[in-house]
Amino acid sequence: MKGQFGGLITAMVTPFDREGKVELGMAEKLAAWLLDNGSDALVVTGTTGEGPTLRDDEKAELWRAVVAAAGDRGRVIAGTGTNDTAHSVHLTREAERAGCHAALVVTPYYNRPPQPGLLAHFRTVARATGLPIVLYDIPVRTGRKIEHGTLLELAAIDNVVAVKDAAGDVQAAARLVAEAPDGFEVLCGNDADTLPWLAIGAVGVVSVASHVAGVRMAEMMARFWAGDVGAARSVNAGLLGVYDAMNVTSNPIPVKAAMELLGHAVGPPRLPLLQATDEQVATIREALRSAGLV
Repeated sequence: MKGQFGGLITAMVTPFDREGKVELGMAEKLAAWLLDNGSDALVVTGTTGEGPTLRDDEKAELWRAVVAAAGDRGRVIAGTGTNDTAHSVHLTREAERAGCHAALVVTPYYNRPPQPGLLAHFRTVARATGLPIVLYDIPVRTGRKIEHGTLLELAAIDNVVAVKDAAGDVQAAARLVAEAPDGFEVLCGNDADTLPWLAIGAVGVVSVASHVAGVRMAEMMARFWAGDVGAARSVNAGLLGVYDAMNVTSNPIPVKAAMELLGHAVGPPRLPLLQATDEQVATIREALRSAGLV
């Protein structure tokens, strides 16, 4: 069954112009298009949205713009986590003032706090806001896993409502689903893992591929929840090449290239990220063609 934010949550790219300035008008158009094409909710200024290279004022402007564009069609989750607890608190409060519906808070990266430090960090952010908090566990990027016991302690906090699990361990995810308190939700954090994660009780996915395959991914999940697992597998099989193409180089380089191929002027990434090479663009184009998306 879908979770409180829906089943398909798109981690939205941030559109820039050729000089690297945020294009708020394009962000509004993109948000509306995504919500009209399979997405139930949007993560804004997450990793895919190049949050690490956005200024605080740019983030706040994006949150306000996307909240207005989304209206009552879908919920907006602000990426507010940093490796500084005080800064994470500040951004989360700004997201609340901007009208966002929840905050996605990533594990502090690079400084690699011990588990008690993680517990204190997330607890401090949660206590500073009335927003629901979605934890984001992605050890490949942060250098630190939120361990199972820590997740269970955090899940007991009233407004810590979910985790985006990008650790890639389906057995650990199944155990978390089984042992977490009622109301705490597990969201898959990797597109290619979505179907197996649904099978162990995840309520949705925070997706990158949904930029280009949102309708198909929403259909796959609907088929699974309706009990037609064979049809869900078939839809998923047709998207495997797209999932692979979204990983030909660092996210969000591939998805920005894919969106440009589909006619969405989202612009290039900001440094230190680069535009996709001609070879990478060719791989992405072929994946979209093979899946019938172009």
